[in-house]
Amino acid sequence: MSDYKQGSSIKELIIAIPGAIIGFTLLVSLLAYLFGVFGSEKAAPSKEETDAVEQKVVANIKPVATIEVAEAAGAHVEKSGEEIVKGTCVACHGVGALGAPKIGNASDWGPRIAQGYETLVKHATEGLRSMPPRGGSADLSDHEVADAVAYMANQAGAKFDAASLKK
Repeated sequence: MSDYKQGSSIKELIIAIPGAIIGFTLLVSLLAYLFGVFGSEKAAPSKEETDAVEQKVVANIKPVATIEVAEAAGAHVEKSGEEIVKGTCVACHGVGALGAPKIGNASDWGPRIAQGYETLVKHATEGLRSMPPRGGSADLSDHEVADAVAYMANQAGAKFDAASLKK
């Protein structure tokens, strides 16, 4: 038979495993030293270098655009009722969208005219059903809304005067 002993192979294995680990660690450390990972500490950067890097970073993250709120363009210029109707109100009242009374249609405007001028102006100013306040033009003054209401109702046979509305 052979002189090979079972116990000696286990002893060899116990010695070989830690030896392989230590050898691998030494090899990696040597390579790291040779390629400059360890042992080549750099001097701390100067104040000028750090300031330059900081300025470059700030420039890189700076917003592309800024938002500025403009000043009011000037005093509001009052428009006539006809101008407002042709510019704003006609979008819905021109075609009768969402049940809006059509401009010039006496049957659409009759029941509304019967409610009175002040009620119509109140509905136009505050909004009613599908119509938003001031017909969706928040920049219209109360007087302009009243003029527009008078103009539209008068197209359907009313005899309203915007100046007659109490201010």
